[in-house]
Amino acid sequence: MKLFVVSILLCFFLVFDVLGQFPPPAGQPGSTAIYKDSSVFVAWASGCNIIRGWQHIADTSLGKAGAGDSSMAVGMAGANGVVSLGDGGVAVLTFDKPVLNGASWDFAVFENSFSDHFLELAFVEVSSDGIHYFRFPPVSLTDTLLQVGPYDSLDAEKINNLAGKYRAMYGTPFDLQELEGISGLDLNNITHIKIIDVVGSVDSGYASYDAYGHKVNDPWPTPFTTSGFDLDAVGVIHQALNAVPENVGKGDLTIFPNPVNDLLYISLNPGNQRSEISLWNIKGELINEIRSDRTLETINLSGLPPGIYILKISNTITTLQKKVIKY
Repeated sequence: MKLFVVSILLCFFLVFDVLGQFPPPAGQPGSTAIYKDSSVFVAWASGCNIIRGWQHIADTSLGKAGAGDSSMAVGMAGANGVVSLGDGGVAVLTFDKPVLNGASWDFAVFENSFSDHFLELAFVEVSSDGIHYFRFPPVSLTDTLLQVGPYDSLDAEKINNLAGKYRAMYGTPFDLQELEGISGLDLNNITHIKIIDVVGSVDSGYASYDAYGHKVNDPWPTPFTTSGFDLDAVGVIHQALNAVPENVGKGDLTIFPNPVNDLLYISLNPGNQRSEISLWNIKGELINEIRSDRTLETINLSGLPPGIYILKISNTITTLQKKVIKY
C-alpha cells in the first residue's frame, strides 16, 4: 500500500512538472508580462551598482562578464542597452522615490531575451534600508537532471518569481504583498532592489536553488562577455511620490476587483449619509463623478486606457482615497 501511494505521488509530481502551472509567455492568455510602454509605469530605476560574475564559473580563466555597464540598467527599458551580470553577478538598483506596496504588481524587471523560450533567469530581492535584503520565493519546475544548454529553451509556465521569465521589452512583475510580515522590511519604503544572476547549472557544485530546494536550470554555460542575466531595466508601478493615503474615519470602504478591466464595485458604509464618489486620473483630471446613499455602487472603466486612477469617497463621516489599476 505504501509503495502504491508513493507511486501515485510520483506520477502527480511528474505530471505537474510536465504541464507547468504558472503564467505563460508574453502575449498569451493569462500572461502577466507588462510591455515597457504600459502606462502603469510611473518611474524607472535611477541608479545601479554592478558586481560582475564569471563568464563561466567552472572555468574562471575566461574572466568575468563584460558587456554593457551599470548606466545601461538605468532608465526606461529598451532605451540604452543592457548590462550582463555573469554567473552569480549582482545588480543593486536605487530609485528617486521609494517603491511601495500597492494593489497588485509593484515593479517589473526587464531582460533582453530574443524569444519566449531562451530565458536567462535571476533572483529578485528587496530592501528598505540598503543593508538587509529579502528574496521573493522563486519556483522552478524545470527538469533538474538534463542540463539546459547555452542555446536551449525553457518553459515560462514552469517558472515563478524569477526575473527573466519574459522576452525583451516585456517586464516580469513582482508584488511586494508576497513579502508581507517579514521583520525588518518596510513594504512602503523599498529603497533598493537587488537582481542576482541564477547560475543555471544542475551540477551541485555550482547550482542555484529555488525556495523548495529545486535546482534552477537555465541556459548554462554561457562562456561569453554577455554571460548570465542581461539586465535592461526595472520599472516602478507604485512609488511613494504617487501614493494615495487612506484616511479612514468612522466609515468603511472596499473596492473590487482591483486591478479591474471593466466594472469596479464600491462597497461602503456611509452611515445613512450621501457620499460623493469621484474617479480621477494621475494628472488630476476628473473622469467620473456620482452621488449615492447606497451601500454598493459600480463605475464602468471599460472605456478608459490602462493605468493608475484615484478613487475618492467623501461624506460627513469620512474621506477616503484609494488607487485603482485599470488593465
